[in-house]
Amino acid sequence: MMAGTIQNRASFLDNIAKQLGRERVTEIKRPEWKFQPQHEVLKDASKEELILVLKDHCTRIHTDFYQTSSGQLADTLKFVVDDLGGGPVIIPKDSRFDEYGLTELVTLKWPSADIPVHEWNHEIGRENIAFAEQSNVGITFSEITLAESGTVVLFSDKDRGRSVSLLPTAHVTIIPKSTIVPRMTQAAQIISAKVQKGEVLPSCINYITGPSNSADIEMDLVVGVHGPVKAAYIVVDDE
Repeated sequence: MMAGTIQNRASFLDNIAKQLGRERVTEIKRPEWKFQPQHEVLKDASKEELILVLKDHCTRIHTDFYQTSSGQLADTLKFVVDDLGGGPVIIPKDSRFDEYGLTELVTLKWPSADIPVHEWNHEIGRENIAFAEQSNVGITFSEITLAESGTVVLFSDKDRGRSVSLLPTAHVTIIPKSTIVPRMTQAAQIISAKVQKGEVLPSCINYITGPSNSADIEMDLVVGVHGPVKAAYIVVDDE
């Protein structure tokens, strides 16, 4: 498909501005709001205080919460997966599994023989989705974590398919302590800063708050309608 071309853009916009009775705007400036209350929420909270906020909110979003050290992460992850019913397990291709000492655990060497692990491989295309559909647990790393709402932010790319967090029965998110911020305000600032620096961001950024939840007009809560039935967060100290 050939790329389209824009014809007579300037004259078209000039005509619209004329009809509006003003000069055409050629430069857009970000507005400076007098009141910005979104920056005040939890602005002075320490990381430890944010973790407590996150932990408290997990009880409201039906999500199991764990906190561990980097040295104990492998044992904690094994316990969580076993508690969720074991495998099969699907993971993204993510260098952080190596960085956090999880390589032996997730590369087909899980201590329990009945827990096969599939690592996302973009070269096999939709076969990855079939693995995700058959998996009991999907394991991901959070890029940004919102304490106020108990939300994890996932960046998708060719090695980190959305299906890892969407299709398995349970979703386990490893949350590096350094990723925890107060709320959506800071997440937007972080992503905006990446754009300003010229970083190429994924076409899909997922904000996930616990397991799938849906409620009808009478507010009858149903869990697992369009995603995992269970969710667990593991906060790991990386600072």
